[in-house]
Amino acid sequence: MKRRDLLLLGCGAAASPRRAIAQSSDRVRRIGVLMAVSEDDPDVRAGLKVFTQTLHELGWIEGQNFQIEYRWGNADANRIASHASELVKRSPDVIVAHSTPPTAALRKETQSIPIVFLTVTDPVGQRLVDSLARPGGNVTGFSVFESSLGAKWLQLLAEIAPGIRRAHIIFNPMTAPYYKLYLDVIEEHASSFTIGTVPVQVHNEQDLARAIGVAGNQPQTGLFVLPDSFNVVHRSLIITLAAQYRLPAIYYFRYFANDGGLISYGPDELDLFRRTAGYVDRILRGADPASLPVQVPSKWEMVINLKTAKALGLTVPPILLSRADEVIE
Repeated sequence: MKRRDLLLLGCGAAASPRRAIAQSSDRVRRIGVLMAVSEDDPDVRAGLKVFTQTLHELGWIEGQNFQIEYRWGNADANRIASHASELVKRSPDVIVAHSTPPTAALRKETQSIPIVFLTVTDPVGQRLVDSLARPGGNVTGFSVFESSLGAKWLQLLAEIAPGIRRAHIIFNPMTAPYYKLYLDVIEEHASSFTIGTVPVQVHNEQDLARAIGVAGNQPQTGLFVLPDSFNVVHRSLIITLAAQYRLPAIYYFRYFANDGGLISYGPDELDLFRRTAGYVDRILRGADPASLPVQVPSKWEMVINLKTAKALGLTVPPILLSRADEVIE
């Protein structure tokens, strides 16, 4: 039996020649991964597991024909910049960048090593790519912004807590440099829901405690927690304080709701990790990132934590429950 046939047999009956090509490569490809959050984050770890599993399905076997080197930013801009420099000096074949700050830091360090990003907001406005259709450089990936997001968040807040008249919007400008884009789309529709908006910048845990405490001492007030690696790293504190002050809060990623947050609406991040692996595969096989279009989420999901709603004294309308992708009881 020929070596190619053996490889195909080893991959299972459904294996394709495309997989066999990757497995028969003599050179071990090196992938750098720069994550914006902390190493002990179980939800992001779950995403990375999907990423590596998808690579395996595409014919890449870790330790045989590829290896991964990770760096963790812990929502610290200086740490992210240092890790970006380290990874670029190691000259991997491709680098995966998680969120906007790591992508921007890597883009400053190299214009030649391919970079595939995920969960980046406004890559054109952040000057990471020339356009979504034709990125034009060494950077491409998966954006997470949708212009209708502001109206959808406001609608969710109005439905689940109809007495709310004010929403404080929490973000760290250092880790969410794109924050104005979100503020604009929320404020554009706020008057339609008779909800005023109050942008609140935070930089550390003390700022968070103070900001949420101020919101909690004002009647008819809720929270919008922007997609931001700082908020992700500090989500336990945010969720705890929102519960303490009995604040209805809308979050972006589903793991906020899983961890006790009231409601989340945003892209399916696991799907983004899966699709990122597809772009890494194509680049390792010779594709030019300049010609791979930046893609937007194809799956959006809403998760409602019914236990939290009850603790806040909120009655979730049946029509809202029917629209949820998951209800936590």
